Amino acid sequence: MRLSKKDRHVLVRIVSTAALFLVLLVAEHTGQLERLPSVWLLRACYAVPYFLIGYDILWKSLKNVCHLRFFDEEQLMLYATVAAFCIGEYPEATAVMLLFQIGELFQRIAVGKSRKSISDLMDICPVVAYRETDGAIEEVDPEDLVPGDIIVVKAGERVPVDGVVVHGVASLDTAALTGESAPRDVAPGDALYSGCINLNGTLRVEVKKKFEDSTVAIILEMVENASDKKAKTEAFITRFAHVYTPAVIAAAALLALIPPLVLHGDWSEWIRRACIFLVISCPCALVISVPLSFFGGIGAASRAGVLVKGSNCLEAVAKMTTVVFDRTGTLTCGRFSVTDIRPADGDKTALLALAAAAEYYSDHPIAASIRAENQVDLTNFAIGSSETLTGQGVKTEVNDEMVWAGNEALMRSLGHTQQPVETGTAVHVATAARYLGVIVISDSVKPGAAEALCRLKQNGVRRCIMLTGDHVSAAGAAAAELPVDDVRAELLPQDKVAAVEELLKTRSSKETLGFVGDGINDAPVLACADVGFAMGTLGSDAAIEAADVVIMDDDLNKMNAAVRIARKTLRIAKENIAFALGVKAAVLLLGALGIASLWLAVFADVGVMMLAVLNAMRTLRTK
Repeated sequence: MRLSKKDRHVLVRIVSTAALFLVLLVAEHTGQLERLPSVWLLRACYAVPYFLIGYDILWKSLKNVCHLRFFDEEQLMLYATVAAFCIGEYPEATAVMLLFQIGELFQRIAVGKSRKSISDLMDICPVVAYRETDGAIEEVDPEDLVPGDIIVVKAGERVPVDGVVVHGVASLDTAALTGESAPRDVAPGDALYSGCINLNGTLRVEVKKKFEDSTVAIILEMVENASDKKAKTEAFITRFAHVYTPAVIAAAALLALIPPLVLHGDWSEWIRRACIFLVISCPCALVISVPLSFFGGIGAASRAGVLVKGSNCLEAVAKMTTVVFDRTGTLTCGRFSVTDIRPADGDKTALLALAAAAEYYSDHPIAASIRAENQVDLTNFAIGSSETLTGQGVKTEVNDEMVWAGNEALMRSLGHTQQPVETGTAVHVATAARYLGVIVISDSVKPGAAEALCRLKQNGVRRCIMLTGDHVSAAGAAAAELPVDDVRAELLPQDKVAAVEELLKTRSSKETLGFVGDGINDAPVLACADVGFAMGTLGSDAAIEAADVVIMDDDLNKMNAAVRIARKTLRIAKENIAFALGVKAAVLLLGALGIASLWLAVFADVGVMMLAVLNAMRTLRTK
């Protein structure tokens, strides 16, 4: 990994200080320093490498003191090393500062590596776009594009904003958004999302969204804000450090003062022990490695095409024991087709045509499948006003008569007895006076959905529940192919919220409940659950806004990736907490008893930090 200019400068200081420090150690062990005429010259010799490596820490510490901030980790370094100089521990004081700077550099490199896995997403944002105006092509900033503009995207270029292909065919690399390596083919009429790479061909694209509203801008904003949302574990460490630091400084002061004053101990010995106590007590391993663990986990998830909005969301995923799924478009393909037409009387063609007329204004996928199956020219119908009946269907004026098309609840409200439907989604058609028949729509279960749910259970999810607004028969047909533990059908949007709230009351405080939906129709439920997953939402800004975790394609197995990464991240963070506190507690006791040396104190600070950071970086290697 390439170092920044600042880190290269620090590395030069580390090498220079280490070389000078080594010369002084050799001179001391060969007796050369004993020939110096004054102890002040000895101090000056060690002060050179000390100030060379630590001037920035000392300057920051002094500024903090001027601003009445006395309890940062830099303050601990200042207090401990200055006191060590005062009692004649010159090599140890310089070594503490040198090793602290090495640890800090190591930490920045580790954080930079973790950040790179997320900042790679920033590269999906193109810096220029090519707008076509009156046959001429001009180079413009993507932020200057407006809906309706025509842009040209050549092979090898990134799509700058969301749009629709108007001319040309090409294959797109969507890996930056979805984590998938397989290219996606597009042709005229297909939607195009910003951040994708055109692998071949030239496309003319009509802009549909401004740059700030496009997929890439929304994703980048979400990623940039992820670090602001701390997990409970991370927030605990922050609160702990605020209490811990002043407490150990007070303890060190008491250790230096009480034994000499009360027990008439040797001042230099107890000050030395207090210095060791201060060096040991630095909470670097905790305050660095725990946030780094979560940051690495978010980065690993982003590479897999799973965008997590913050450490708190990642921790919620790790504790997830119940997952509630929406059916349509989540567990099923969401592509409906007419599989049966059952008129009460008359022919099938007339019933289908009347249903298509009733669904003329609807943008629901079921309505689209009915219109696609119909072969009768709808201009032969006089189609008037139409109203969507939430959770039930539609009513539309057709040939001066009101026609209803919808579910059983709608038919019951009209007082009609409808034909029973065993499997599939039923769209019943009726007028105020009579029941006309039913059209059966089917939606198949997604390939791999059953396997994905089985893997979720293997990964520790105990219950998988399906909620749907569809008929009981349609829900049952899907549930028969899936390892779900409970199915609730014919639910209105408010019923889904009530069902999730009921489930939330039954889970323990240490467990979380996840809801998986399309992120648009299910926004209220996504907001209600402990953690909301938006599935298959490439290009859907509403889904990204509503969910806590955004899976950028339709692959349910990405949920398993998110769960594995989250649980590994939380496990590593807890390992670091236990390891750091355990080592520090043991060495603090040894330091107070006078058994631990300043070198052991340095290991308890910098060494533990390095080991904890190395452990935290394991999150980046989660497959």
